[in-house]
Amino acid sequence: MDDIFTATFMLAVGQIILIDILLGGDNAVVIALACRNLPPEQRKWGIIYGTAGAIVLRVILIAFALTLLTVPYLKLVGAVLLIWIGVKLLMPEGEDAHNITPSDKLWGAVKTVIVADLVMSVDNVLAIAGAAEAAGKHQLELVIFGLLVSIPIIVAGSQIVLKLMERFPYIITLGGMLLGWIAGQMAYTDPALKPFIPDAKIWEYVACVAGALLVLAIGKWFARSAPPAAPSH
Repeated sequence: MDDIFTATFMLAVGQIILIDILLGGDNAVVIALACRNLPPEQRKWGIIYGTAGAIVLRVILIAFALTLLTVPYLKLVGAVLLIWIGVKLLMPEGEDAHNITPSDKLWGAVKTVIVADLVMSVDNVLAIAGAAEAAGKHQLELVIFGLLVSIPIIVAGSQIVLKLMERFPYIITLGGMLLGWIAGQMAYTDPALKPFIPDAKIWEYVACVAGALLVLAIGKWFARSAPPAAPSH
């Protein structure tokens, strides 16, 4: 057990915690966005169920983490899905939204959380696996530790974001653009595109900005095209 507390092991622990803080916030935004229209008493369950499903999927992804890093077009497909999710979250509520039963809305939010987290967890899982691999021994313990640390970060973060969105509605737009930013980064780092794009940090930022603006533009276009909501009586 003495080799667990080596400098290399503790450095890997610190890296995993930092990864979860940096990347877990993105997942918290997705959970908050997906659950924002739920009744207050159901938001907690939307967060809990969505996070639980997301964690299960992360465990599955961990098993394939090293392989996923080199699969061509995987991140590109993920980027397209993130763009779609970001645009969907920016869409205004339909006029029949009040006809949806609470349970339908709850499981719809949970499904959105799980799909979004599945896409976004690719980078998170790969980063955790890479940090664990650098430690040499006890990789499985480090991976499990990373997943356990991510749970309170995501759950607490999503609750904070929910409260902020109630007070500052423009955060919803910024959250959708954040998904576009991540989508641009995922597309840029896809192994299949490496031979065709310049390898410079500035171009990665360009891809991120382009993704964020694309979500904003498509979301605004759909919002303008949507029929106005029927007046309430």
